[in-house]
Amino acid sequence: MCESIKQKAVTIVFALYVIGGFLICLVWPSKEISTSERRKLEQFPQVTTEAILNGSWMTDFSSYVVDQFPLRDQFRTVKAMMQYGLFSQLDNNGIYVADGYVSKLVYPLKESSIERAAKKLNSLYEMYLADGNHNVYYSIIPDKNYFLAEQNGYPSMDYEKLEQILQSQVTNMEYIPLFDTLTLDDYYRTDTHWSQNRLEETVAAIAQAMGFEDRLLHTYTVQEVSPFYGVYYGQAAIPMKPDTIYYLTNEILQDCVVYNYETEKTTPVYDLEKIDGMDPYDLFLSGACSLMTVENPNAETDRELILFRDSFGSSIAPLLLEAYRKVTLVDIRYMTSESLGNYLEFDSQDVLFLYSTLIYNDSMMLR
Repeated sequence: MCESIKQKAVTIVFALYVIGGFLICLVWPSKEISTSERRKLEQFPQVTTEAILNGSWMTDFSSYVVDQFPLRDQFRTVKAMMQYGLFSQLDNNGIYVADGYVSKLVYPLKESSIERAAKKLNSLYEMYLADGNHNVYYSIIPDKNYFLAEQNGYPSMDYEKLEQILQSQVTNMEYIPLFDTLTLDDYYRTDTHWSQNRLEETVAAIAQAMGFEDRLLHTYTVQEVSPFYGVYYGQAAIPMKPDTIYYLTNEILQDCVVYNYETEKTTPVYDLEKIDGMDPYDLFLSGACSLMTVENPNAETDRELILFRDSFGSSIAPLLLEAYRKVTLVDIRYMTSESLGNYLEFDSQDVLFLYSTLIYNDSMMLR
């Protein structure tokens, strides 16, 4: 008898929990975005006869409940703390914390992806650069797992093999090694990217290889934005001290004009309106963009640079601007290689392919 009462009580409590959660979700105010996860959240699905009959409404509603569940961030934190602490898991959905840094596991090395990236660089050279008087370079930006993962007992991709494949297969370009110019301290603790104020040695290596070190002043005023909660902060879902974004400016950078081909608008090098957006890192050149140019009216040279880049390039590009009259930034994650000829005239520019290991190991995104 007691066992029967206990079972009924459990059933009732569970039913009340499910029904209560359903009712709360119906009246709980919906959020459009999750700032901690850097993504848009599912909204309440439109109720139609067709959607109810074919079952799609319940599927969409389930996704809505998961995204909009009350105190969702707090539940995510409890789950993460249990994973790391109570269950002694080394990672939580691929996110791990070590030496005060949070990162995402990236392994193993996808050799086919590296080979595809090499073919992409070679094809771009043959398509646009082979017949011109270009100085062409490429480099590899190590993601912070290079300094963090293996040293703390986590699996790590074979970075040496990645470098070997590119060096053996990328032709007609000079390789600029950057691995030894960086340390873990040069990266944000809660984000993927490197910190601009830590790139002096990296810029020096690029400038020396490309022959423009004499055109750099290296005189900047350091500005800061705080607090900065990077992309991994939300994914880790555990309390961590925020980062600070430092950005370097001077009179030359303040006079530079950025033209965005997507918005057909001009902006400054540092778009301070982005600080209050979903990702404050977008203050560097306004964030992701398929094609943009930066004009330097105070340049003491007529040299131009074409920079094929990913998001790491947004923060290092301003430190190269002094050396060129014009810098064109190309992101072929968002535009096809074949369409470049419709916008750019390739004629005697310096060209630098600058991608992180995250892109080389997932090169399908290069179009």
